[in-house]
Order: sequence, then C-alpha cells, then structure tokens
Amino acid sequence: MQKIQLGSSDLQVTPVCLGTMTFGEQVDEATAHSILDRSLERGVNFLDTAEMYSVPAKAETFGATETIIGNWFAKRPGVRGKLVVATKVAGPARGMAWVRNGSPDLTQQDIVQACEDSLKRLQTDVIDLYQIHWPARHVPAFGMLYFDPAKDKPVSSIHQQLEALGGLVKAGKIRAIGLSNETPYGVHEFVRLAEQYGLPKVATVQNPFCLVNRTVENGLDETMHRLGVSLLAYSPLGFGLLTGKYDQSGVEGPQAPQNARIAKYESVRKQRWGRPEALAAARRYNTLAREHGLTPTQLALAFCYTKWQVASTIIGVTSVAQLDENLDAWGAQLSPELLAAIDAIRWDARDPAL
Repeated sequence: MQKIQLGSSDLQVTPVCLGTMTFGEQVDEATAHSILDRSLERGVNFLDTAEMYSVPAKAETFGATETIIGNWFAKRPGVRGKLVVATKVAGPARGMAWVRNGSPDLTQQDIVQACEDSLKRLQTDVIDLYQIHWPARHVPAFGMLYFDPAKDKPVSSIHQQLEALGGLVKAGKIRAIGLSNETPYGVHEFVRLAEQYGLPKVATVQNPFCLVNRTVENGLDETMHRLGVSLLAYSPLGFGLLTGKYDQSGVEGPQAPQNARIAKYESVRKQRWGRPEALAAARRYNTLAREHGLTPTQLALAFCYTKWQVASTIIGVTSVAQLDENLDAWGAQLSPELLAAIDAIRWDARDPAL
C-alpha cells in the first residue's frame, strides 16, 4: 500500500488504519498485541485510539486501550518510530460521569491534561495526530438527525480549543491535529480561525462512512476537498451489519452472534446501527455483494478503499483472522455496473445509519 499524506501535515500513512476500540473489552491484551504484531507485519503503519476506549465506554475501561498499546510499545523497542499514532480527547461527557466529572464542556485545560494523560498511557513522547472526538458545541451526531439551536449551551470556543492544541504542537507533544464527528461548519471554522490567528490547521476529520451511512457525501466531502483536509472513514462495516452476520436473523434475534458489538450492547442498538432500516439496507447490499461474487465484507471495504473522498479507512477487528480478511480486501475493484447498483440502493434506502 502506497502511503498518503494527511491534509497539509507531514504525516504519511497507509490507506488502511488499525482501529483499536475493541482492545480492553472484546479483545484481551495478549490478543490485542497479536493483532498489533500482525498489522505491523502486513505493512500497516497507522493506529487510531482514544482516551475513552475501550467501547462500550465505561469507567472501568476508560483509557484501557491506550494502556494496552503503550504496553505493546514497551515490549517492542523500536516499533513506535515506525508508526503514526492517532488518539482523541473526548468531547463533553455526554452522560459519562467518569469523563472530567461529567463536564458539559471541553476547555483548554481539559485538552492539555487529557493529552498528558494519553502520553503516559501510550508510553510515548509525542502523539502524531491528536483529535477532538466530538464537538463541544451541540451538533447532530451519534444518531441525532437535526441541529437544534435551542440545545446550544455556553462552551469553550473553537478558537480557545485551537489555542490549546497549538500550544501542544509548539511544545512538541503532538505533531498534527484532527477532528471527529464534525460538520461542514465546524471544519470551516477550525480552518478559518487557524488561518486568521496562525494556529495549526486541522489535517483530518474522522467521521462514519460506509454503505449505510454516506452522509459525508452530502456536502462535507466538498468542504474537506476544497480546504485540503483528509477524511478518516470509521465504521466501514457498519458496526458489523455489512459483514452479513445478521442476514439470517434480527440484530437482537436468538441467532445473532453473541460476541458481536451490536448484538451485545444495548446502547449501540439504540443508536444508528441498530435501526431496523439500517439492517434492511445492509441486507440488500450484502445480497448485492454475493450476486457479484464478493463477500459482504469485501464489497463494503472495497467501497471505502476506492472512494476518492477517503484518505484512510479505519478497520476494527477482534482477531488476527479478521484483520487478515479486512486487509486482503485491499486492491479489490468495483465495476461501474456494481457501483451503479450500489447507488440505486442508496437512492431508495438513503442513509439509514446516519
């Protein structure tokens, strides 16, 4: 895989990124280290994590994933320098009382302290890409459909957050900055203020992008293209819906895989991925894949791997075998006829997992 540049930063990464939010919950430390070893062996140089991982988020596992990765670095001298490591500071607590005592804000001091804590857990001197996990301001995200001005509350400004991030860059603790679960307005404001005040420009935005959620293509893609910001696509398999594992039963049915995240965790089912409309659309895409001689996983990943909007696709796995399957899908090409059939389903089903 040829490396690509993230935005206007100096970060050069593989177009497939290893997501790690399963480490510490579904994946124990020994298995996680085996996955990390295999990922490095297969040539992947890009890791993504977050302070709030593992998922589902809870007090007992807050920071667990970063700790597991840090322990891996400690056991593999010299490995850290071969990798681009991304992590994220959580936005307002969103009901998680253990995140900054449930604070409804993300202040400059919060950003600095969270970065220091991540550096310690990761056992590294620098974070290559430091991202704001979700905005401090109210935005429709995680299954919400509409922006509601009435829900706006006083929070730290984008300018203040940029100043905190800029200070961390100046101190050599982070190399580049990014956003996640962000809107076109947010991306524009971060770039505009960075240019106005001489602060770091965001290199990336990490948003959901898959066959059942292509909302990036509803305007955010133009914003990012024109501003020179790279997309990191997460949930390319729609939280497992696009693997075919739920095609023979309902998400909550007795035959659903018991260890699958969407089957196991109620909070996930209540969000976008658990909607009946999302499952119905996924089954249509999965059937289409089989009709064209592909597995559902191959179709879903090839869709992301080949889209011009996507700089790097974040894959989350629970085993070495899953990792190999996802990486083996790299290089698959989708015919114009198949792409047209995909668009036909989207025209009918739209984006049920937005």
